[in-house]
Amino acid sequence: MRHLFLAGAVIAAPLAAVAAEGQTSRAFESKVTKTVSYRYLQALPRDYDSAADRRWPLLLFLHGAGERGSDLQRVTKHGPAKLLERGAGLSPAEAAVVPRLADNFIVISPQCPADTVWDDDAVLALLDRARAELRVDPARIYLTGLSMGGYGTWSVGLKHPERFAAIVPICGGGTLISVLLSDPSRKAALQSLGIWAFHGAKDPTVPLSESERLVALLRRGGVKDIQLTTYPEAKHDSWTETYANPELYAWLLRHERLSGPGAK
Repeated sequence: MRHLFLAGAVIAAPLAAVAAEGQTSRAFESKVTKTVSYRYLQALPRDYDSAADRRWPLLLFLHGAGERGSDLQRVTKHGPAKLLERGAGLSPAEAAVVPRLADNFIVISPQCPADTVWDDDAVLALLDRARAELRVDPARIYLTGLSMGGYGTWSVGLKHPERFAAIVPICGGGTLISVLLSDPSRKAALQSLGIWAFHGAKDPTVPLSESERLVALLRRGGVKDIQLTTYPEAKHDSWTETYANPELYAWLLRHERLSGPGAK
């Protein structure tokens, strides 16, 4: 029983009389829509036009924060987009893997607008567009990215594992809650997802622990095809050596998503 004090008198008042100080049950419903768009670079395998009935593996590459903006050429600074430019600045190791990449994959390299980060819905919408317009092998779709793109790769790949055969996040990280509370119906797809993460042990920008904790959690969650390669002397740039490794492309091509929505 509450008591109200009025002019020296004590007046008893029931709790129901002070509803403004309590909680009430309410409901809210609204429709939210958004428009997404990316400009992107597209590279088709050399034999794409001549092999009219063939479907090709697709590699979706997400760049880092430094390549954001409206100048699409900035996307070619690192990673697969850099290799496919076939510029004079390639190292011998990079030049050696160019044929593996250029002859075996459709490569899609979008550009994130300035002052934004990768949007899961936009990345998936771009993937849907590529699948609709190109002869993509739905069982061999791969996702990779570096730094900010590594975060994007972890985010999209772990939330929608059924869409990919394998992912390669480089010097990135992720939110553990998105893994712990992920859709239970996607558990089998997540456990069969190929994951090869890379990180520099001396990275001052994104600590190695970001990759380590995700890999450890996923292993405990039953993901068997998962590995983390650590470069002992590397700082933030752990991508140059990674994308110049011929085994990376062979590893990707060994992975197929044979069931689920991503293979339709």
